[in-house]
Amino acid sequence: METVSLTNHFLIAMPAMADPNFSRTLTYICEHNADGALGVIVNRPLAMDLATLFERTGISTEAVTFARTPAYFGGPVQTDRGFVLHRPAGEWQSSLKVNDQIALTSSRDVLQAMASSGEPAEALVFLGYSGWTAGQLEWELAQNAWLTVEADHHVMFGMAPEARLPAAMQLLGIDFSNLSDTAGHA
Repeated sequence: METVSLTNHFLIAMPAMADPNFSRTLTYICEHNADGALGVIVNRPLAMDLATLFERTGISTEAVTFARTPAYFGGPVQTDRGFVLHRPAGEWQSSLKVNDQIALTSSRDVLQAMASSGEPAEALVFLGYSGWTAGQLEWELAQNAWLTVEADHHVMFGMAPEARLPAAMQLLGIDFSNLSDTAGHA
């Protein structure tokens, strides 16, 4: 049986999602293979902006481009570590290339570049990430916990956090308010 990769896809939490970490979330999948999956929640801003985050990590902020941009809760795994989802992918010390355009970087050099030059221009900064062990995400999909759709980069980088989930739903032609919180199986 061939495994379908959901890399570069959105996971849309169904209304019945019981896990409070994922209720009403839009998660971008950065890697999905036989070993599991890794992603970041793109619509859950924290009450911390990047100027505060840079200050706490000892990075001086010269570029004001990102200063008031919020940091995001990326998921419940390693919430003490930072991750930057950005476009263009570029060359950084520790990056997971999602595709030719987008990477998830966990090294400090990308934050320093953002603070000094404002580049990469399209970036979201996360504390923590979302992870699934081998077969776990597939099982959750079979339980109707998620809807999936190919990611639209404009939704992540060009929209306000509160607009991202409804916009992803529109990619499927669905209004979130019309979804039922009960699932059926044929």
